[in-house]
Amino acid sequence: MNKIKCECGHVNPEGTVLCEACGKPIEGNQHIEGNDEKKLLNMRYDGTARRSQTYNKSIIDKTWSFFSSVKVGIWLIVLALIASAVGSIFPQEIYIPADAVSRDPAIFYEERYGIFGLIFYQLGFHNLYGSWWYMILIALIGVSLVICSLDRFVPLYKALKKQKAKRHETFLNRQRLFSETEVVSGDEIQKVKARLKKQNYKVRDEDGHILAEKGRFSRWGPYVNHIGLIIILLAALLRTTPLFYTSEYVWVREGQQMVIPGTKGEYHIENKDFTIENYDENDERFSDAITQEGGMVPSNYQTDVVIYKAEESSVPGAEPELKTIIEDDIRMNHPIEFDGYTVYQKGYQLNEFTNMSFKIHETDDSNEEALGTFTIDLTAPESEYELDNGFRVELGQYYPDYYLDDNGEPASETNFPRNPAFVLMVYPPGSDQAEISFLGIGKNIDATGENEYKVGITDFEMHDVSGLSVRKDYTLPFFGLGAAIFMIGVIQGMYWQHRRIWIRPKKDGLLLAAHTNKNWFGVKKDIEKAISDTNIEMVDDQQELDEQN
Repeated sequence: MNKIKCECGHVNPEGTVLCEACGKPIEGNQHIEGNDEKKLLNMRYDGTARRSQTYNKSIIDKTWSFFSSVKVGIWLIVLALIASAVGSIFPQEIYIPADAVSRDPAIFYEERYGIFGLIFYQLGFHNLYGSWWYMILIALIGVSLVICSLDRFVPLYKALKKQKAKRHETFLNRQRLFSETEVVSGDEIQKVKARLKKQNYKVRDEDGHILAEKGRFSRWGPYVNHIGLIIILLAALLRTTPLFYTSEYVWVREGQQMVIPGTKGEYHIENKDFTIENYDENDERFSDAITQEGGMVPSNYQTDVVIYKAEESSVPGAEPELKTIIEDDIRMNHPIEFDGYTVYQKGYQLNEFTNMSFKIHETDDSNEEALGTFTIDLTAPESEYELDNGFRVELGQYYPDYYLDDNGEPASETNFPRNPAFVLMVYPPGSDQAEISFLGIGKNIDATGENEYKVGITDFEMHDVSGLSVRKDYTLPFFGLGAAIFMIGVIQGMYWQHRRIWIRPKKDGLLLAAHTNKNWFGVKKDIEKAISDTNIEMVDDQQELDEQN
């Protein structure tokens, strides 16, 4: 990297606009707004050299320069916003009905939203916020924020830390606020210094050259914003890891005990009872809703549960011992919490079949006297049933939620036993020839029309099912911290300004100049208070004068 030596003797890095020592514009520098003596100085980053503008040889330099561009950062944010907007057109997969997920989400999107829903699913927008390309986009935004911040913060920090009170005359007369006074007494200068200190300026005097400064910390507001945003982006990335975020949906039947998904087998849950309460159908407040919902609108539904923690047994290979840690009810907006996990009541299914009992009788027997009976557990059906009288029944096909598809073929809409149907193959005693029957609610079809034996439903049991959401989220504190830091940066940069006033002695008089990152009216009022009752000329706004001319 080439070095540039100023006439004051200070050696500046290539790309420096204003000399780091005296502030004199560097001749021939292409980054300056021009060398016309009448033009105001470009005080952005105090004229210091940025890495992205000085190093441009290696692939690392080019990558740094690419991500340090504000335009690149803006385009990355725009792409993320567009993707997020498209992802919100239809619900994400985690928000669609649980029974739709149990079959195929692609079918749900196509049936519910047509061809656009199918395209939405095939392009991967159904799981946008967990997709690899969206996470890469978020990571690139974070990289852009980090590089943009470092590329500007480091040189600006060095420039402000090293700034001197003694500045070149050109530096002062090309500031936006400037005045020149021919004759000023020493007492008047001391009076100005005292008044500036009274206005909370930090005043430095170097051989009569004065720098009065306040509100420098406000310059770091945008970088504090960036820190907050980076923490929020990191939290979004951590949300994709099971260590920091878990979200599972589970159906638990009444009387059922099962391992809570996402807890690695450490916790179990038991559904002791499910209760639902409906609004009174005569209540006029809910008459419209009750009419729309077919006469039933829940006022409350809850699950009485027991949470167990599995403790390792002292006997190797033995089942872990379950210790009760919580016994409570889960209601809408009233979850239970344990060890970082939260369990919400999200849904329910009433009157789901638990098991069905069947009998076999002769087809021509008008009394339908049972020759044998068997029971199918609809949550875990067996493939074959041996009866005491020698009959053998094989379960050829099982449709938990039977319906006919577009081709007229039997299929199951979900995996839940809400409308069970079966293809049963009955083997009479001593026979290897099966008789095939199709059996369901209100259906009993002899596949060949020549069956000697018939299967009929004799009894069934039903239960209610609770839909529970299990969530663990350790990223919320990071989101909160990032948001708090971001707001601190907003307040820091919005309500304070970095104001600097320079005084340079010139023969019997002085040069007075000032700069601020915003609120020029405020710094002019400060100067006006400081020089009142003195012979010092009030500063002119050279930018306004140029515009008038």
